[in-house]
Amino acid sequence: MFDKVADIIVNYVEVKKEDIKPESRFMEDLGFSSFDFMSMLGEVEDELNVEIDQEEAANIRTVQEAVDYLERISK
Repeated sequence: MFDKVADIIVNYVEVKKEDIKPESRFMEDLGFSSFDFMSMLGEVEDELNVEIDQEEAANIRTVQEAVDYLERISK
């Protein structure tokens, strides 16, 4: 799941896949804007065929939190 998320992240911000770590924060470390983040979530929904709760998404700060959330809802 981490690799899938990292593959999607590199489409939205100028960061190398190998520089994305589980503890990387979307806004502070990876340079996401709020718009980038929401756009990325839309692509994640399409790619993984899941529906992301917007309130829960607002609490996601790190790549690992996103991975954990996606693993939980995609079962």
